[in-house]
Amino acid sequence: MSQDEQDTTVDVPDVVPPVLDDNDYLFDTLETPAPASLEPEVAPVFPTSHSSGAVDAQGTDASTSIITQVIPDRSLAPEVLTLGPPFGAQSFALGALALAVLLVSVLVLFTKRRSSARGSALLLVGPPDAGKSAILSALVYKRALPTHASLQTNSSFATLLGAPKPLRVIDVPGHPRVRDQFKQYLGDARAIAFVVDANTVSRNGARAAEHLHAVMRALSSIPPSQPVPALLILAHKTDLIKAGSADLATGRVRTVLERELEKRRAAAASGISVEGLGADGGVGAHGTLPDAEEEGAGAGLECAAGQAFTFDAWEGGEVVLLGTCAPAGTAMEDGKAGGLAPLVGWLEENE
Repeated sequence: MSQDEQDTTVDVPDVVPPVLDDNDYLFDTLETPAPASLEPEVAPVFPTSHSSGAVDAQGTDASTSIITQVIPDRSLAPEVLTLGPPFGAQSFALGALALAVLLVSVLVLFTKRRSSARGSALLLVGPPDAGKSAILSALVYKRALPTHASLQTNSSFATLLGAPKPLRVIDVPGHPRVRDQFKQYLGDARAIAFVVDANTVSRNGARAAEHLHAVMRALSSIPPSQPVPALLILAHKTDLIKAGSADLATGRVRTVLERELEKRRAAAASGISVEGLGADGGVGAHGTLPDAEEEGAGAGLECAAGQAFTFDAWEGGEVVLLGTCAPAGTAMEDGKAGGLAPLVGWLEENE
């Protein structure tokens, strides 16, 4: 080491850190003013009308003028929406009209549904040899063909003038063993035509009435929710009557059938069996009701209380009597020529 370096050496005393108590601080608290942006804003105090009574040069309360400058002049009352006038006569009339249109629409829709649910077939029922098969052939083939008694149901389609679709014609045999087969087609039937030989009805009235009673009982048992087919009674073979009058034939058939049906109704009401009334015109072999099933023997012949049975007073529905004929070999032009005109006309009107 040189002499100069030895001369410049400075002795540095050892520094001992001070011992601080709990109340001593290394640094003094710096009181730095807070920036203006962090200073809390003091809300202005607006004088009220009760705080001062100073009046400005214009003669108004100073406090009021100050509040007016800060707060816009608005009414403190709530805003009320003005409703329109109540329903007038015109509005009531429009509402009533709309309700009427709605009810009419529902009624029309309900009627269409019922008419669409109604069947479209024509059932031909009645005693044997009454002429049912001749009517079927005349409607279907436009010509009455020779026929014979059958134990089999025949069905075919006939085209009527002006009808939108073909008409199904069902010929149910009149033999006692199979004549109840018509019940299988009630749901498809628009009308049931009970065919009676007007030339022999006076001799076979009891048998024809027994068969007709079974048909009327079946119609009366149809639930109200289902449409009931119309009941037609055809006084057939009017061409064989000497007078040849359809009115005479229908009058004769009406008289005989109403008389025989009244016998059956009165017998059932008196507790007498009606089982044999259609066989020989007398009281059945049992003489009295054999069991509980015969209690409903008079069902289907209900009329107003105290009245004898008539087709007009029957509570089961309307009965239409028509006089018809279909001679074998006779051509039927469009199904209307000859003696089937009343039947075809009714079918077209009730399409």
